[in-house]
Amino acid sequence: MPDTPIPVAVIIGSSRNGRFGPTVAQWFVGEARQRDDLALDVIDLADVPLSMAGPTRPPAPEMAQVLDTVSPRIDRADAYVVVTPEYNHSFPAVLKNAIDWHLSQWRAKPVGFVSYGGIAGGLRAVEQLRQVFAELHAVTIRDTVSFHGGVQSFDPQGRPKEPQGCSAAAKTMLDQLVWWATALREARAKRPYHA
Repeated sequence: MPDTPIPVAVIIGSSRNGRFGPTVAQWFVGEARQRDDLALDVIDLADVPLSMAGPTRPPAPEMAQVLDTVSPRIDRADAYVVVTPEYNHSFPAVLKNAIDWHLSQWRAKPVGFVSYGGIAGGLRAVEQLRQVFAELHAVTIRDTVSFHGGVQSFDPQGRPKEPQGCSAAAKTMLDQLVWWATALREARAKRPYHA
């Protein structure tokens, strides 16, 4: 267990009307908050109005204001968990846009995934996200949490219908996330990472 809790940004990667992401994220955050080794910050991309015409360097003044609110939160995190649906065998454009507006923040930090949707449970979106995060020098966690069938996997109160399996998957993923976050934080302190 790390000496201090690992700051983890949980990113809700969907912004559609009627989206199911907040329900999945709320369950996951409830699981993660049972641990003493994590300090969570939930970033809902529906609340982050980044221009889809970007990213631009330097950003336009209105985007600089948005980035001033979200970028420090992403930068402060030593690890990330992305909650993503699968749209057309991929991940949402709003998620890719948020990732692309940030570069150095992801470097030498671990990223875990919670996915949902369809018979694949969002895993095709996760596999594509692994390639994106590898390009940004992030380390993706092998084990994931996935909900096959999406909405059908939850009861009307927003709880998984089969909680044992997904709770065990969340514990495994979070154990790995903490290990990587601790190791990479120590490594960055000893030798700053340069891409």
